Amino acid sequence: MATTYRIGQIVPSSNVTMETEVPALLRARERVAPERFTFHSSRMRMTRVTPEQLRGMDAESDRCAAELADARVDVLGYACLVAVMSAGTGYHREAEQRLHRRTVENGAPAPVVTSAGALVAGLHALGARRVAMVTPYPRPLARTVVDYLGHEGVEVVDHAALEIVDNLDVAAHDPAKLPAIAAGLAHARADAVVLSACVQLPSLSAVEEAEQRLGKPVVSASICTAHQLLRALGLPAHAPGAGHLLSGAFAEA
Repeated sequence: MATTYRIGQIVPSSNVTMETEVPALLRARERVAPERFTFHSSRMRMTRVTPEQLRGMDAESDRCAAELADARVDVLGYACLVAVMSAGTGYHREAEQRLHRRTVENGAPAPVVTSAGALVAGLHALGARRVAMVTPYPRPLARTVVDYLGHEGVEVVDHAALEIVDNLDVAAHDPAKLPAIAAGLAHARADAVVLSACVQLPSLSAVEEAEQRLGKPVVSASICTAHQLLRALGLPAHAPGAGHLLSGAFAEA
């Protein structure tokens, strides 16, 4: 009988993408591997991508971790990259440790993956020291992401800031436009391209087209998060149709 794992997700209240892309990735994996997954979410209030709302939202993450521990999930994913990165360099480590403590205190210890830490880990797994990147954020927040990655040893050689503030408008952005946006970046020196540095900006359907067009690995925050969720569960991190990172070449820790 196949083992079933419970995936917990801490998501902004207005996020409608993470609960579609991560399940899609793991459902694709179910077609080629025996493990099965269920998905469980807890929400933090946030509707506009501003520093003030991001800080207020992050303050609710402890409650969400406790709620998901009530469901005895096997792993937690904190699905808001820019909220973590805007809290200061290296904050993903602090957030992961703090939220893990909440699960321990609730008698249901579970590893915690942040999308911010997962993007860093995914790029390191690829050996990508230089990247080009697409973000939906206003320019100051996009710069925060650039600086955060730089502090983690990943140089952003060029990036796009789409200047979308309303979080539902981020989700409504057409992923089919992303390969052309990425192609317009100065990506010649990049080892990889981040097609979506945001778990709300949908991109999964465009990743393989972008890889073919750009001739280099293409990832997203959601793909990196799924990769790290699987690694945290001790499972081979692969899923078909999701680009080079989940191709199986980087399946093992």
